Amino acid sequence: MKLRPTEFIEPFAGGGIVSLNVAFRRLVEHATLVELDDEVAAVWQTIIYSDAACFADRIATFDLTLDSVKKQLSEAPRSLEEKAFQTILRNRVNRSGILASGAGMLVNGESGKGIKSRWYPETLKKRILEIAKMRERITFIKGDGLEVLRENASRADVAFFIDPPYTAGGKQAGRRLYAHHELDHEELFRIISTLAGDFLMTYSNDERVRRLAQQHSFDTQEIAMKSSHHAKMTELLIGRDLSWVR
Repeated sequence: MKLRPTEFIEPFAGGGIVSLNVAFRRLVEHATLVELDDEVAAVWQTIIYSDAACFADRIATFDLTLDSVKKQLSEAPRSLEEKAFQTILRNRVNRSGILASGAGMLVNGESGKGIKSRWYPETLKKRILEIAKMRERITFIKGDGLEVLRENASRADVAFFIDPPYTAGGKQAGRRLYAHHELDHEELFRIISTLAGDFLMTYSNDERVRRLAQQHSFDTQEIAMKSSHHAKMTELLIGRDLSWVR
């Protein structure tokens, strides 16, 4: 990358860990996160645009038991914060943090702790408050990542991190993990080929994805990863020039 970007855009944000790291390290002036899922969006909207401190306190003081979780999740959310809180609960007590319908709760969990295995309320509170402190440097958009890419395609001052649902090539992981898993992969690659700014994309390592990358003369690199069940796998990094990872 020749010029330092002024903005970082993550069009399929999910938990937004990459954007948050970029913002924390002040690598850009502004980070923009985009997410279509209602539940995930509720969390970001609450932290960035609502009372993050109250939200964090609610998490820290919640008495998490199987009964209290079932009761909380059985109720229809009456506010954005309520939906955000339920989303955090599901992410923490469901297997592999899966939010999609049909996901089951942890039974044994880590060290036999059951649904409390991944419940670290004080850590969650600290993270939320840290994000809230830099909210002036973060924008959250509830919307279509493809559309945001189109709108910013001509901007050379933007860097993009693109991590779409892994549903190309008949992959099932994206369908299982995400409510909004349908994606026009050909259109995504076409849009990316028009970006004036630099980008890094992660994708499932399969023949269809490799073919799309080759069609657009993108560089690819396999990287090792582990699944939620600790199985060793590989995925693809895709960009214009990935010599820096070799």
